[in-house]
Amino acid sequence: MNFNFDTPTNRVGTDSQKWQKYAGRDVLPMWVADMDFKSSPAILAALHERVEHGIYGYARPTKATMDVMVAAMDSRYGWSIDPAWIVWLPGLVCGLNVTAQAFAEPGDEVLTLAPIYPPFISAPKNSARVSVSVDLQLKDGRWDIDWDALKAAVTPRTKLFLLCNPHNPVARVWRREELTRMGEFCVHHNLVLCSDEIHCDLILDDLPHIPTALLGEEIARRSITLMAPSKTYNVPGLGTSFAIIPDVGLRAKFVRATAGIVAEVNALGFTACEAAYRDSEPWRQGLLAYLRGNRDLLLDFVARELPGVTIEAPIEATYLAWLNVRELGLKDPIAHFEAHGVGLSDGAFFGAPKGHYVRINFGCTRSTLQESLQCMKKAVAAIA
Repeated sequence: MNFNFDTPTNRVGTDSQKWQKYAGRDVLPMWVADMDFKSSPAILAALHERVEHGIYGYARPTKATMDVMVAAMDSRYGWSIDPAWIVWLPGLVCGLNVTAQAFAEPGDEVLTLAPIYPPFISAPKNSARVSVSVDLQLKDGRWDIDWDALKAAVTPRTKLFLLCNPHNPVARVWRREELTRMGEFCVHHNLVLCSDEIHCDLILDDLPHIPTALLGEEIARRSITLMAPSKTYNVPGLGTSFAIIPDVGLRAKFVRATAGIVAEVNALGFTACEAAYRDSEPWRQGLLAYLRGNRDLLLDFVARELPGVTIEAPIEATYLAWLNVRELGLKDPIAHFEAHGVGLSDGAFFGAPKGHYVRINFGCTRSTLQESLQCMKKAVAAIA
C-alpha cells in the first residue's frame, strides 16, 4: 500500500503550537517534535467512527485496547507484558514528573545524560528535586556515555536515573550491551531506572529497539518504561501515553503519585492508540521510508551547502537532527536563522552551551525541508 507524504496540509491559522509560534512571520517552523503529516488512514477512520458514536464520557481502555497493547509489545520487541503493568497517562512529560515525585524526595538527586529533552531537566526541579546531568561524549563519530563521569556523579542522595532511548536530541539508539551496563549501574547504586522510549518505533537504521525492562528480572524490578503512539503516529494532541511497570510495589508508588493530579486519558486518545498499534503498521513503514529520504537529503545538504555546520554523528532514529553550529560564531543562532526564514530549537534548552547547537525537525514534506535548508544556506552565507 502506498501512502502520500508529499502533499502538504495547511496548518496556518489552526490550533497548531508549531505553526502558531511564527504567526504573521515568514518563518518555517522546524522546531518542536510534531510532524506535518496526517495520521494514518486507520487512525483517521477509527476516530471518525468514534466521533459518530456521539457520546464522549469518561473513558477507560476496553479489553480490545489492552489486548492490542500486549500484542504490540510482543510482536515488536519480544516483550511479554501483563496488562496490569500498564498505567495510562495523558503525556510522557507528565510521566517524567510523576516519576521524579514518586521515587525521589525533595533535595534528592535525579541523574540523566545531556544534551537531553528539556523536561528531563525540569521535571525534578518542578518538585524540589535536584537535576544532575552528565554530558555525553563524542567519540569516533558517535555519541557515547562517559561511564567514569556517570559513576562520579552518584551521591548518597541519587535516587533515580532518567534514560532516553532512542535519545532526543542526538538520535542515538542504545545497544544491548550499553543498556545492560546502564541497568547494572542502576542495580549497583540502587537507582530506579525510568526509560523514555517515545521514539522507539522511529528507528531509521537497521537496529532493534530493546526495552530496558527486557534486560533481566533484577533490572525489570526497578524499571519504568514510558511509551506513547504520539510521535510515531503524529497524535500528540490526543494526550495518550502509558507507563509499563512490572514491579507491583514500584507501580503502586507511581500510581499513588498520580492521585488527584494526573488527568485521565480521553476517549479519542484510546481510540487512536488502539488503531495505531493494531492497524497502522503499513503506514508506519511508509513513514520510515520517507523519513530516511529526508534524513539523507539533510545529511547531504549540510555536508555540501552549509559550511560551519556539522552533523557529528549518525541519525539512527527519530525525525530530529542535532546540528553543531559553533563554527558560525553566532551569539544567538536561533534569532539569526529566524531572520532568514527558518525556526529551529535552541540547543541551550537541551543543556548544550549557548550558541553551539540547534535542533531541526525533518518530519515534514520534502518540499518544506528543501525550502528550510535553502533558508539555512542564506543564513550561513549572510555571516561572511
